[in-house]
Formats: sequence, structure tokens, C-alpha cells
Amino acid sequence: MREEDLKSFGTGVDALINGQDLPRSKARELFTQILMNEQPDIHQGAFLAAITAKGPTPEEIAGIWEAIYEVDTVKAQPQVIGPLVENCGTGMDSIKTFNVSTSAALVAASDGIFIARHGARAITSRCGTIDLLEALGVDVECDAAVVKRSIERVGIGIFNGMSQKVHPQALFRILSQMRFGTILNIAGSLANPALPSCGVRGVYSRDLVLPVAQVMKEIGYSRAITFYGQSSDGLRGMDEISTLGRTYLAELNDGRITEYAIMPEDLGIEPGIESDLLSSFDRRIEAQRLLKVLSGEERGPRRDMVCANAAPILYISGHVSSLMEGVERAGEIIDSQRPISKLKAWVLEQSSCPEKSLERLQGMLEGSERLA
Repeated sequence: MREEDLKSFGTGVDALINGQDLPRSKARELFTQILMNEQPDIHQGAFLAAITAKGPTPEEIAGIWEAIYEVDTVKAQPQVIGPLVENCGTGMDSIKTFNVSTSAALVAASDGIFIARHGARAITSRCGTIDLLEALGVDVECDAAVVKRSIERVGIGIFNGMSQKVHPQALFRILSQMRFGTILNIAGSLANPALPSCGVRGVYSRDLVLPVAQVMKEIGYSRAITFYGQSSDGLRGMDEISTLGRTYLAELNDGRITEYAIMPEDLGIEPGIESDLLSSFDRRIEAQRLLKVLSGEERGPRRDMVCANAAPILYISGHVSSLMEGVERAGEIIDSQRPISKLKAWVLEQSSCPEKSLERLQGMLEGSERLA
């Protein structure tokens, strides 16, 4: 590495430390160097810490997304009829709920929506989306082509953002070594190999709701909803639509972004109790609880939370005309038990050993019936 290259990169880090924003092209240039491992580890860590501490702008997030997608993402765009939709949370929030997004995705997929997910193992928690789905029997270490086929054939699939088979150049290397949240929780999650046109994304700060919607507009989404939910006292938050307190949202539609806020009552939901929604951090227990909700067996706060977060997926896909209607529709889908059938089909399709995977899921279903 030449001294001038080290100094140039260092100048960019200094700018971030001093609170200066980078243009999209500069953010892309610097992060490309990180992906190509052209800077020492201390520079790479300093860049991620500095830009996260400063607070990333939409231009910076878009630049880093562009670098990841162009340099370090296997392309696998499913051929489907209708919009391709993704949903995820960024993590880094202060209320560690159970894995709501996975349940919401299965509910939406059960209504005929094509879901292309892009997730990771736990970094700032103990049970990430990939960890949970692995416990349920989905092959999370498969090639991107297998995920593409799963989306085309059964309507849902997930790309492992920490797999070298999905991000072969460097993202897998960076994320596997990190145990704290950074801008990659946003930019990295956006680097979906399927390049969906519609997205639902929870963020870890109210200050990010509008900027992330602006990023999604910038990188080509036609419809999107971003949100940040609060606790009942408004002092803490989650990367989900909240059934405890207020949720702040930004909605992208036809190039326009609208901001608004909702309460649980606006969705026809009674406010819940925080302790009922927290993760146990045990993959097997979380998987069994997910199955209890999706089978219709559990009709309480967790079901309300799943319905509230399936609603925006149904809404932006045109399956319902409002979020409240989406909550009602999600409940009907769960009562039909279609999400369990969808999960079984997914496990069979995104699998290197279908019979063994289905047997594993069946064992989890039997376990959920015994779970108190």
C-alpha cells in the first residue's frame, strides 16, 4: 500500500470524525478499498466506527450499498410475476423483540407475495434471522442460485448476508469478525442479490426513518416503508412496528415520500406489554414460539406483533388498501394455517437434504405443541 493511498483514506476518516459528510462517490470509493482489503484493518475499523458515530447520510449509505452490490454481491434475480418484496430489520435497537420479520415474511408469502429476504446471523443479539431459520430447517449456507429457485417455486427465500456464496469478496469476512452494529446494518442489508423493487425496513433510530426511505428511493425501489417503533414511555425503541407505543414511518410511493406516525390503536390492536415480546435468545425456543404463532395456536401479544409487521408488506404489495386492513388480513392468513404450509414448502425447496430438513421442522412443530 502506497503512503499516498493511506493518507488519502485517512483524510476521509478524519472528515467523518470531524462531522463532515462524504459525497456518494467518495463513500463508494473508500468502501470499495475496504471490500478489496486494500487498507489495513485499523483503517477499515476506523472508517466504520467514524461514519456510524457521525450518523450516515442517504448519500453515504447509497455509496456504500453501491460498492457492496457492484463489487461483492452475487447477482440472482428471480423471474416472478408481480413485485419482488423484501423485509428486514437493521438490528442495533434497544428493545430486543423476538424475530418478528421472519414470521411477517411467511404470512405475506402465504398470501401470494414473492419474498426475497437478505439476512444475517446475530451480531448485536443472540438469535438473528439466519440463526432462527437454520433452526427451522432452512439451508442458510446454500448457493444464491438455490435461493433464487426457492423464490420462484415457493414464493420465498433468504440470502445469507454472512455467506461467501452470496458476498464472495469481503462482506462475509467483515461481518463475521464484528460484534457491534455499524452502517453495514443498513447498507449491507440493502445489498440484496435479488434486487427487489419493494421493501419494508425497520431501523434502529427515529432519525433514520426518513434517510433510509430516501436511500431506498435513490437506489431504485418503487415502493417502500421504513419505520421505528417506540416503547410505551417513548424512551426506547425497536426496528419493528410497535404494538407498545408510537411508530414513526416514511412511505415511498411513485417517487414521493410521506412521513406519518401511528399508535397500536390505529391498527385495531390493544397496546401490549413489553416483556411479552422479548426474545429468549435461545434459537430452539424462539423457533418453537414462532411456530405456535404461525399455526394460530397462540393468540396473544406475539400474534398482534406479527400481524402489525406483516401489514406493511401486504400494503405495499397492493394486497390491502391500508395498514389496518393488513392487520386483519394477516390474522385471517394465520388462522388458515397457510404460513405453516408455506414454511414446509420453503424448507423442502431451500435445502440440500429435503427429507432430513422436513423431519427437523416436524420435530420443531411437535415441540411447539408441548411448549408452555
